[in-house]
Amino acid sequence: MFQRMLASALFAGAAAGLIAALLHFAFVQPLILLAEQYETGALTHYTSGSAATDAAPAAEAGHTHAAGTAEAGHTHAPAAETSDLQRNGLTVLFMGLVYIAYGMLLTAGFGLAEGAGLRIGPTQGMLWGLAGFAAFQLAPAMGLAPELPGTIAAELGARQVWWWSTVAATATGIGLLAYGRQVWMYVAAGVLLAAPHVIGAPQPDAFFGLAPPELAAAFAARVLGAALVVWACLGWFAGHFWSRPANA
Repeated sequence: MFQRMLASALFAGAAAGLIAALLHFAFVQPLILLAEQYETGALTHYTSGSAATDAAPAAEAGHTHAAGTAEAGHTHAPAAETSDLQRNGLTVLFMGLVYIAYGMLLTAGFGLAEGAGLRIGPTQGMLWGLAGFAAFQLAPAMGLAPELPGTIAAELGARQVWWWSTVAATATGIGLLAYGRQVWMYVAAGVLLAAPHVIGAPQPDAFFGLAPPELAAAFAARVLGAALVVWACLGWFAGHFWSRPANA
């Protein structure tokens, strides 16, 4: 059983991690790189609504760099390419490890479900993956949205406690809704699903940041959209690999 769980998690997590990395590079990373320019001061956002807020710093920076020699540009290019390659490589590695870990959680759940007489295949696995997305990404994001570089947030320890509590409560609530057989289980599920949001996530004393709020909103939407696709793929792959020994 353990070997089956491990193999399914490894294959499914690696496949889902690759998809996650590709979606990250296509939709999420461009917003991170743009936000880093606001964080370093290369771009400036003014709340006054001036139409030329971003254009002026960019033009000034372009004029400054244009005064440099071609030789200087040639000197710095290889270093930048090496940095980007290293960053992208670490992103792929990190995504693979994260989704392999998530895959192990899913397959552990598959083992419990199968022990209770439930069949797990690709379709059921995808539903489990969507439940994982709701527990690990969607529910926590309702209180702690994905954060751009330079975003103001509450104290880290308090956020971690709330995040893990929300994940545990949401996962347990979804499990009770899906497999509960008595009324008290459904009532408990409703309480668990609502409790983290009734209590509320820790928030900073004031909200402000370096990047435009429109950029932060787009970043949160893309992170959650990509995560939805990846979790669905992770569940489908995990269910597929899990069911193969039974069909052999």
